[in-house]
Amino acid sequence: MSKNKELADYIMDQLSALGDIRNIPMMGGYIFYYKERIFGGIYGKGFLVKITEASKKYMPDSEPEPPYEGAKPMLPVTILDDRVALQAMVEEMYQELPERKPKKKKE
Repeated sequence: MSKNKELADYIMDQLSALGDIRNIPMMGGYIFYYKERIFGGIYGKGFLVKITEASKKYMPDSEPEPPYEGAKPMLPVTILDDRVALQAMVEEMYQELPERKPKKKKE
């Protein structure tokens, strides 16, 4: 089993009490959704989340970095092992996250 798969499973377990959490594999990593809004992902550098007021509040020590070349910076998750804080952060981030764009219909 890959390290990313193990990490994805661990994150899903840490966030399981929230319900409505899912992830999808993407280019060797994973994208994470809460109530169908993307909040973070596993990239080559580990688990990162979008920069919001909530993520900055819960992880003031986290330094923004791009998950891959040319991407917007994200925050490396420093509270992964603190289930309560991680769940609270994701829940608070939800209101700050953009809604998922509807898929364009093919003509």
